[in-house]
Amino acid sequence: MDKEQVKNTALAVSKAILEARWNDLDNLLDDKFTYTGDGFVFTKDEYIGFMQDMKAAFSNLKMEFPHILVDGDLASIRFISTAVNTGKFMGAPANNKNLEINGIFIRKVKDGKVMQEWQTTDLLGVMRQIGFGALMGYSLFVGLFKVKQARPVRKK
Repeated sequence: MDKEQVKNTALAVSKAILEARWNDLDNLLDDKFTYTGDGFVFTKDEYIGFMQDMKAAFSNLKMEFPHILVDGDLASIRFISTAVNTGKFMGAPANNKNLEINGIFIRKVKDGKVMQEWQTTDLLGVMRQIGFGALMGYSLFVGLFKVKQARPVRKK
């Protein structure tokens, strides 16, 4: 695949998520796809379930991709997401705040499919926007009491 094909395939994943085209997302991800980011490791189905949960919790979700670098089969993409937190997500209640979330993901593309994704998000920036106390309290509760989060489940 050339650089443009790698870039377009990597971006197609985000576009499928934004438009809630779950079958398209399924077709873009290799069956052995893995996601590693922000303390999580997901299989393909868990990743799709996580994205479905995220899409349900954040209304008016938009993404910009100001920097995209392609090196061989890897696309590194800086993203800026904006959304309103209108639903429960990862155990935290909705706060109806407008959020701007910045981060970078790297997607490995082979034969027109995304094989792997690695992501990092500016979580401190997110905490500042939603209220450090609420997120810190939630984090301490989960950490201190070793509360296990349920694995994301893909919806039909």
